[in-house]
Amino acid sequence: MHEPRPCTLARRAGQALAGALLAAVLAGPAQAAVEAPFKMRVVGGLAGITQYTQLEAPFWTRDLARLSGGRFTAEIVPFDRAGVPGNEMLRLLRLGVVPFGTVLVSSLSAQYPFYTAPDLPGLNPDMATLRANLAALRPALERALRDEQDIEPLALYVYPAQVLFCRDPLRGLADLRGRSVRVSSAAQGDFVAALGAKPRLVPFAQMVQSVQGGALDCAVTAAMSGNAMGLHQHTGYLYPMPITWGLAIFGANQAAWQALPQELRTLLRTELPRLETAIWLSAEEETSRGLACNTGSASCTSGRRGAMALVPVSPQDDARRQSILRTSVLPRWLERCGAPCARLPVGSGRSSGAAAPQGPP
Repeated sequence: MHEPRPCTLARRAGQALAGALLAAVLAGPAQAAVEAPFKMRVVGGLAGITQYTQLEAPFWTRDLARLSGGRFTAEIVPFDRAGVPGNEMLRLLRLGVVPFGTVLVSSLSAQYPFYTAPDLPGLNPDMATLRANLAALRPALERALRDEQDIEPLALYVYPAQVLFCRDPLRGLADLRGRSVRVSSAAQGDFVAALGAKPRLVPFAQMVQSVQGGALDCAVTAAMSGNAMGLHQHTGYLYPMPITWGLAIFGANQAAWQALPQELRTLLRTELPRLETAIWLSAEEETSRGLACNTGSASCTSGRRGAMALVPVSPQDDARRQSILRTSVLPRWLERCGAPCARLPVGSGRSSGAAAPQGPP
């Protein structure tokens, strides 16, 4: 048997070295991918308010990495700075264009009224009633999101009470007749129109400018959000009846959810309910703090003190709220929604004098 020639040995050695280098190149990225943190992309709620700045963003950008020992991270952007129209978020989640995102329920009142049932205008005069109504309706809403939208619901957030800021003197709901009032949804518009006012759908970012310029007489928004925007500088009367509160769905595209590592899904199932609880507690506290700051109370510690007059909610106005809910808001809602909404137990979790309608009277 002949021994291999030196050139043959060199060629074989070169081939072996090339093979080893190729294997190292192919294996390197795979190994790095295993070791690198798994990163999520999240679209959050409204920018610049407490829910986002102090709760949502810190959870995703800081707490997730800490809780997972650095194995999982996330980047988050508020939807109103991500170029995502609020009324498109549900569709983009369903399509997977946005894998994980926050949907403002008020943006669904025209196209998907079914999902707005827990927070219809006039239904929840306090947070205890809202909690009870949401508990009664949540199983049906979550089932619909999975079955109809291919979305995995992961949390339900709430914004502070949506109250009335008015420029001119206001003694109660009757004084809204003829005034132009900013609303954020078709359902809020039904409530305001039933009072003889003129509802105007105006984006949050344009609200102060519209009041300042005279296009609006009043605006429905959260007390602390209005304070942060400077709305208290252009209005003199604050009416604290919650027209609505403002629910938000945090959910995932089903395919994106299933693609997550099991360990991450388990972690989120544990931690997102805690984030939800923190957001609800914050919304309740911020409702009180917003009223205090706008009226210049000494208990205002983190907002700008205003000099607005706080208009008390009379028993007559509370009775009118319930009447408008039954005779205007619910019938209009059922017109948009149809049979699926007629079967929902709206108002079944009532407290504090809330109405308990099952449909039009």
